[in-house]
Amino acid sequence: MDPARVQTSGTEMRTEADEGLAGRAAGGDREAFSALLELHYGRIYRLGLRLLGDPDDAADLAQEVCVSLATKVRGFRGESRFSTWLYRVVLNAARDARRRSAARQRLNRLYADARALEGAGRDPRDAELRWLHRALEALSPELRETAVLVLQEGLSHAQAGVVLGLRPSTVSWRMHELRKRLKRMAESDEDVEP
Repeated sequence: MDPARVQTSGTEMRTEADEGLAGRAAGGDREAFSALLELHYGRIYRLGLRLLGDPDDAADLAQEVCVSLATKVRGFRGESRFSTWLYRVVLNAARDARRRSAARQRLNRLYADARALEGAGRDPRDAELRWLHRALEALSPELRETAVLVLQEGLSHAQAGVVLGLRPSTVSWRMHELRKRLKRMAESDEDVEP
């Protein structure tokens, strides 16, 4: 038998099975959805690892993608192969994760700078420190709690979600909202003096 032909046949059979499972999952079939996750979890994780470069980040990404697929699969229309559609979902999730990571690093640096100012014997009423405290106090308790768990305690969105009783996507939304509000505060409050 021609090895190329066998490979093509296997790929075609898998694609047909994927399309059938995806169609049934989009219609609400939980068993089909479970089978899709089982078939593609490795692919989701590997792509996440290649895109993010860190096994822990890739595991978090795979978990987020799997959770979000429960609703996203309803939007699968079969206009492309399921694997192509899934690659787009994972790629977009990885882009979002990189953006969140960059924002988290910026905020972590801001917290570290504030701590350094306090530890360096400077006046704790220094303008930057006051601005940071004012900004954090101006947040809703929900955003403040989320920021503390994710930024100060270093929990992943999934871990913070467990602590807060929320879905990881809700934690992600809160962190996005936090970044937007802090940016607005910084832009509208150029003179941080009270």
